[in-house]
Amino acid sequence: MLKMDKSQQLFATACGLMPGGVNSPVRAFKSVGMDPLFIEKAAGCRIYDVDHNEYIDYVGSWGPLILGHSHPEVIEAIIKAAEKGTSYGTPCPGEVELASLITEAIPSVEKIRMVNSGTEATMSAIRVARAYTGRDKIVKFAGCYHGHGDSFLVQAGSGMLTLGAPSSPGVPASIAQHTLVAEYNDLASVEKIFTEEGRNIAAVIVEPVAANMGLVLPHREFLAGLRKITELYGSVLIFDEVITGFRTCYGGFQNYVGITPDLTTLGKIIGGGLPVGAYGGKKELMDLVSPVGDVYQAGTLSGNPLAMAAGAATLKILQSKDWYERLEVAGYFMVTRLKKVFEDADRFYTINRLGSMFTIFFNEQDETIEDYQAVKRSNAEEYGRFYRQLLAEGIYLPPSQFEVCFISCAHELQDIELTVNAFMRALEKLDA
Repeated sequence: MLKMDKSQQLFATACGLMPGGVNSPVRAFKSVGMDPLFIEKAAGCRIYDVDHNEYIDYVGSWGPLILGHSHPEVIEAIIKAAEKGTSYGTPCPGEVELASLITEAIPSVEKIRMVNSGTEATMSAIRVARAYTGRDKIVKFAGCYHGHGDSFLVQAGSGMLTLGAPSSPGVPASIAQHTLVAEYNDLASVEKIFTEEGRNIAAVIVEPVAANMGLVLPHREFLAGLRKITELYGSVLIFDEVITGFRTCYGGFQNYVGITPDLTTLGKIIGGGLPVGAYGGKKELMDLVSPVGDVYQAGTLSGNPLAMAAGAATLKILQSKDWYERLEVAGYFMVTRLKKVFEDADRFYTINRLGSMFTIFFNEQDETIEDYQAVKRSNAEEYGRFYRQLLAEGIYLPPSQFEVCFISCAHELQDIELTVNAFMRALEKLDA
């Protein structure tokens, strides 16, 4: 039995202070039928809660910690930056260094603007696209999540999917009417929307790899088709690479597939575990942003020196060795072993993987998971039961069927072996 006395005490106090006791909905652990853990510390691939339970972590703060927790060089960079001051409200050298690293790594990002979150990045990118085209409507995809901006909370993924909320109260109908929803991996649905509304569509925004309804990989022709359609109609193509940026390769997933968007949004890894976001793209679009152009966007903590230092340190480390090859090997080894475990347990399942990202879907039947409709058919209740068993075995996965697991550079093969054995025991207990 997992000891959770202190976590439960903290949660009881937190519920009187914060909505639901948390500062982000998925952290409430509602979809896995338990109270949340309160984490006290973390190092490498392990996290430790306030009740002194130890877990091998496959969340990694929802993706930023590709190097693992508390990487010594990243921590050192943050300390050195903090010793000089935590915020200036003026330009600092770290902004230039990180911007240089990103623009060198992602050729489509000719200019970049730092912000404080992925939500800020996507909201700003949409504003630029609307200003550039003089149009109002955008196209997004069911199950994809681009932050909590009003325009995006229509058939969204991540916590919206976890909690079963198809949209959000508080979003004016006058704003929501400008968001058109297509089906991920279904070009015909996009073509239909453009046939009807093409002259009014400012942008298509897409996760090039859907990673907020669990992991759903793009069909080979899907992203290329989006590029052709947006070029034909003069719309802006935005790749939301908040999750995929610097995760599948050094740079964006766009580098991996050879497709060039007009704008790109980034976050997570480029901040090395500190709050960060960024949007960038072609000069002609980015030069619309104030103070060069008239598209206004600002932020007190944008380009914060601590986040810039952590991000630059992370990217430099990722350049230093064959980390992406190692992550690919670790991901392949992990998923290959887990597939055998599930097959031996005679269960319906799907494991989608790309590099160091994977999701295990509990299914009602044998099927592939390649679109939003298939995702919704997965058995979230069984995932929750399995989750609780696995947590007791010391393995920490996302507390939602609809989020992605991340392997870090700190995960060694022995950690993966421990994880596979824990999966075996958890499945056995699930059947007991």
